[in-house]
Amino acid sequence: MSTAYTPRGMYFEEFTVGHEVITQGRTITETDIVNFAGISGDYNAIHTDAEFTKSTPFGERISHGLLGLSVATGLGMQLGFLDGTVIAFIGLEWKFKNPIKIGDTIHMTAKVKQTKAMKAMGGGFVVFDARVLNQRDQIAQQGEWTLLMKSKG
Repeated sequence: MSTAYTPRGMYFEEFTVGHEVITQGRTITETDIVNFAGISGDYNAIHTDAEFTKSTPFGERISHGLLGLSVATGLGMQLGFLDGTVIAFIGLEWKFKNPIKIGDTIHMTAKVKQTKAMKAMGGGFVVFDARVLNQRDQIAQQGEWTLLMKSKG
């Protein structure tokens, strides 16, 4: 009996323009922000100093923008549609629209905007319109993700 891994992700040919995925939610905690500051080295006061942030337009500490993007990427991976079939994250264009605050529950949506075969690279590019939304369905972040996906053949 073979115990070889079988990818559960979608192959390039299975992506069609308009296909959309929606992830489950994940609540951003103070621990997430503290840990991300430690990993990234970004101890900007807007993320780490509760007294300082009282005088900012946000009035409280907010998540690192890249923490929100990282969590959204992880939520997408948990759906399984990229598992074992994504070759590379090629690029992104990204906008940070609204802050993600401690206690906000975010989820991600991704809709296929474009596909382009890249046979020499073993698959093709899939461009997603991606959004990170909070529990009030407000857009926190949005943009395009371009991934190189494996072909079936």
